[in-house]
This record gives sequence, structure tokens and C-alpha cells, in this order.
Amino acid sequence: MSKKDVIAEAKGKLGFLTPGMGAVATTTYAGILSIQKGISPPIGSLTQMGHIRIGDRSDDDQPLIKDFVPLADLNDIVFGGWDPIDDNAYEAAVRAGVLEPHHLQPIREELENIKPMSAVFEQSWVKNLEGSNTKKGVNKLDLAEQLMEDMEQFKKTHNCDRLVIVWCGSTEAHQEIQEVHKSLEAFENGLKNNDPNISPSQIYAYAAISKEIPFANGAPNLSVDIPAIFEYAEKNNVPIAGKDFKTGQTLLKTILAPGFKSRLLGLNGWFSTNILGNRDGEVLDDPDSFKSKEVSKLGVLETILQPDKYPDLYKDLYHKVRINYYPPRRDNKEGWDNIDIFGWMQYPMQIKIDFLCRDSILAAPIVLDLALFMDLAKRNNQKGVQEWLSFYFKSPQTSNNLMPENDLFIQQTKLKNTLRVWMGEEPITHYENN
Repeated sequence: MSKKDVIAEAKGKLGFLTPGMGAVATTTYAGILSIQKGISPPIGSLTQMGHIRIGDRSDDDQPLIKDFVPLADLNDIVFGGWDPIDDNAYEAAVRAGVLEPHHLQPIREELENIKPMSAVFEQSWVKNLEGSNTKKGVNKLDLAEQLMEDMEQFKKTHNCDRLVIVWCGSTEAHQEIQEVHKSLEAFENGLKNNDPNISPSQIYAYAAISKEIPFANGAPNLSVDIPAIFEYAEKNNVPIAGKDFKTGQTLLKTILAPGFKSRLLGLNGWFSTNILGNRDGEVLDDPDSFKSKEVSKLGVLETILQPDKYPDLYKDLYHKVRINYYPPRRDNKEGWDNIDIFGWMQYPMQIKIDFLCRDSILAAPIVLDLALFMDLAKRNNQKGVQEWLSFYFKSPQTSNNLMPENDLFIQQTKLKNTLRVWMGEEPITHYENN
């Protein structure tokens, strides 16, 4: 029996929940609502606009991915979320300043109806963010159980058949794996005992897995990237994925670095800096939160370039990343890269990049795709880390302590081949006519 035979249909409504209802989440909601109304096309979404080749090139069989695999229909999506700030989605979108008023007005009523549930929030984890729409509990287990109740109530109220959760909240302070993270038993004891090493995002992840809801992590937090959550996801047959949406500067790195490596061009240095003024920029102005982002962004080049395998080209690479909070820029991030490369006979060359991007505009289609693909994975009885979704993350999770694959083009091949195999088709190897 092929996996095609066991993928459950996408029947009924899909509840799409986001911890965090700021710029990224509200831009995602607004975009999907606009697509539903026929106002805008789903630009940037692989699930909606991407094609997938089936069989030999000579066959020219290239259906849309959404026609090839049984994804949820966008018209069946219902939105919800949690946030420590009690603005509804329209108010939050206006505050974020990503979308122009003329894009928000046609969907204002729908956005106003999306009101945030009270959040699990500790300011010690996100020092530059404040909010009063927060949960209180006797311990962290109580908070997790309150989230589970929210999930159940949302599913019932909105008559949803299934739920999926994508973390769109802020970057938490950097942390290393502690004893409480090393087993499910230790983690659950830590919830009962209010262990300070259990972050809010980990409480959301635990609650989701308890209710058998797929969970994707869009921030560099250790939300699902700990042994306890790996264990729980495997035990409860729940797909998890992360971490940190691959949007602006890192997206370019995963496009350019594979090109340098494929042509065996050397790298002496890669300096990256950003200016950003939205809530994410404000949060990252705290050194502890920035450390989480820095670790996520720095790991990309090493895994692509493999300096241990190519010491003549990359062993002395100096890689520096900076993020600067600059309020006037709001969500329109600017990323500067200076790349010092060298070629034949070690002659130096330079590349300069000035990427004026819109962070939430780049993130929103990622959030949509992850929600649909994670729901598909759950209906296909997948569990644990979904490495085939590395395409969407700066710091992809892997199984069995393997090195992550950060080459964007290899990641896309892996994603599409996974879909081919699930649908009973042969993977594409690009050998001869293939």
C-alpha cells in the first residue's frame, strides 16, 4: 500500500492558530482573506502557486502542488491566536503598519472578528515586550492545561475538524538545553514545579502535542527543539517542525552560498547587518533575544560550505551578523551584506548587497505553507521532526542529531520528492531523462 492510499482527506474546517498576533500573523490572515475574496494572488506560496514535475521530462506533467496533494482548501481555514496585547487582528495589523489601509478595509470586518486569546507570557523571556492579556496559573502545567482548553473550545466554537499551530510570536531570550529539557518525565515535572528553564513557547508546544495538534516554530526559540518535545511528539504521533522562518537576509545566503560552493569560489568574510523597526526589531534590541537570532542566522553558512571538507576555500571564513533596531523603518527591513570572495590564484573580489525587504510580506506565505503542509503530514500519519520542511527555516531541525541541510535548492528537492513519494510517484533524481 502506498502512502497515497492512507492520506486522510482534508474534510471540514481547519483551525489555524498562531501564538502571537503581531505583524507576521496579521499579515498572514489578511493575505489569506484577500485570496479568499479574489483580491490578491498567493504570491510567494509554494502550496498555492508552485508546480511539481511528475515522471520524465518528456512527459511534461507538471501539476500545481495544490492539485497534486490533498491540501486543505484556503476557504476552509478559520483563524485564531493568542497575544499578550489584546488588540483584535485589524487593530494589530494597523499598529504593525505592514499593510496599507486600502488593503485592510475590504477585510476589516473579518479581521476585527479575530480576537486574541489570553497568552502564556513571561517578560523575563521577552524583555522589550509588555502586555496585560495574559494567563495566570498555579504552575506552568496549569498554564498548559489552560491552552489545551483554549484549543478545544476554539475547535468546538468554530466547528473545526482539525487544528494546526504555527508559532508567530516573539523571539525569546537565548537558552541552552537544560536537564529539564532532556526527557518528557523531567519536563512534565518541571511544568508542575515551575522550572524557570521552561519557556512560554515550550508550554505552547507541550499543550499542542498533548492535543495531537501539529506545531511549527517560526522563531529561533527552543520551542520544539529539545529532547523532551521530540519524545512527546513521537509518543503522541504529532508532526513538529522548526525553527525560525527563512525570510530576508538568510534567504539570500541560502541562495548565494550554494552558488559559490558549486563553482568552488572561496570566501574570506561575510558581514551582514540589518535595520528593522517593527515589534520584532524592538524585541531583538534586547541582547538575550538577539543571541537566539544570532545563533540561528550564523549556522547557515557553515552547514552549506562545509569548511572541514573544503579548508582551502572556507576554513578561515569570518562571518558576522548584526541587527539594529531603527523605529522609522518599521516592518521594511534593510539588510546590507559585504561578501569578500576569492578565485583563481586567490585573487580577491567583493560583492555588495542592499536588500530592502518587507519582513512580514516574506514571512506570510511561509506561515501559510507550513500550516497546510503540517496538516497534510498529520493526515498522513507522520510524527516527530518534519525535516522535509527545512526549506522554510533558517535553522532547520533534524532527526537523529544529523547536520541540517541549508542549501535552498537541495531543500526544495527534498520537499518535492517527499510529496512525490507520499503520492506513490517516483522521486526525481535528474539522472539522464529523469
